[in-house]
Amino acid sequence: MQKSWLAASAIYAQPCVVGMIFLGFSAGLPYLLVFSTLSAWLSDVGISRSVIGFFSWVGVTYSIKIFWAPVIDRLPLPMLTALLGRRRSWMLLAQGGIALGLLGMAYSNVHNLTQLALCAVAVAFCSATQDIVIDAYRIEAASTDYQGAMAAMYVFGYRLALLVAGAGAFYIAEYSNWQTTYCVMAALLSVGILTTLLISEPQVSKDKSVLLMEQALESSLGIKQHTTLIQRLAAWFIDAVVSPFVEFFTRNGSSGLLILALIGLYKMSDITMGVMANPFYLELGFSKQEIAQVSKLFGFFMTLFGASLGGILVAKWGILRPLLLGAILVSMTNLLFASLALSKPSLAFLAVVISADNLGGGIASAVFIAYLSSLTNTAYTATQYAVFSSLMTLPANLLGGFSGIIVDQIGYSLFFVYTSVLGLPAIGLIFLLTRWQAMQKT
Repeated sequence: MQKSWLAASAIYAQPCVVGMIFLGFSAGLPYLLVFSTLSAWLSDVGISRSVIGFFSWVGVTYSIKIFWAPVIDRLPLPMLTALLGRRRSWMLLAQGGIALGLLGMAYSNVHNLTQLALCAVAVAFCSATQDIVIDAYRIEAASTDYQGAMAAMYVFGYRLALLVAGAGAFYIAEYSNWQTTYCVMAALLSVGILTTLLISEPQVSKDKSVLLMEQALESSLGIKQHTTLIQRLAAWFIDAVVSPFVEFFTRNGSSGLLILALIGLYKMSDITMGVMANPFYLELGFSKQEIAQVSKLFGFFMTLFGASLGGILVAKWGILRPLLLGAILVSMTNLLFASLALSKPSLAFLAVVISADNLGGGIASAVFIAYLSSLTNTAYTATQYAVFSSLMTLPANLLGGFSGIIVDQIGYSLFFVYTSVLGLPAIGLIFLLTRWQAMQKT
């Protein structure tokens, strides 16, 4: 029997769904503080563009979280796990680390870049750890019927946090200073900490078919018993690290490498451009308040609208066609930034460019999340999703580190053309995957 609209909407009143708003806020808050907001701070105090570009490599931490995701998935924390459970204990540890790291950034001498960089890396590491745990919690805390609503609330909280860490940070810095800004952001981590203490630990059991597959892998690699320490470590590595990869390539066959290549290239254009966006706005002569109003506040609503539209397109056309549309929009809107760089600074034109960029980015983000979700197996959702999200950002963050040097060499207008071209390989790969999918159906 189909639910009424009122009954379906009541799912958003469930405690586990409501809690995802606050966990999403806690997950989204640190990201801009070690990325574009940090770039603006460094630019504001006169740090060179080349150094600002290198600071974007802090974001590589988010791209390599797969290396410690299996540890977080299976290793209990002394005392904390007994008190809070497996997921909440890691969540609380990560949130405490983020808050302390942000305070360390606030009290660093901005001209002592080594100290500031180490604190930023600590924030990024703890933030990436929190992402892993929250993804696992979201999947385990409720049944399949609740997952859509939980994901929606998580995205809302995450976007709200980006608004606070973006526009909010600019407003505080405009009327106070950057040190105060980062202290305020550290205090806001209390939202996530309180939520972690209030939510319930999810109860899960392992699928028998997964156990059988892992046992078969252990046996095929010569692990017959778990009596010695080496045997136990080898078995743990096979179960936690090898099995998710084996399952993925078994399910996707020869197209697995194409899929991984697409994941690594899809956000290349968007992330590389984003490294220099705030320094670009400041060098055009816009104030931090104007950037906050147009780039952050107005852009926030356009992103949400784009994400909503992306969800509708997926429901109507499936995933690959909207995925292609999102890739094209992200690549093409970067050309608008090139036009902005060549024109006389205008707040109205900035609003148009930001609107188009956030609309395209919102569509691409929503569709890409749907695509990544469709690639996971529920037996390995946390680990496989960590692999995909790491691969999604690693190549772009590595390349983005050179963005300041590129701008110094060719200027902003050609830089934005260059970032637009970076989107073409992903478009080509989507065409190949679409053709492969059509061949599988015939």
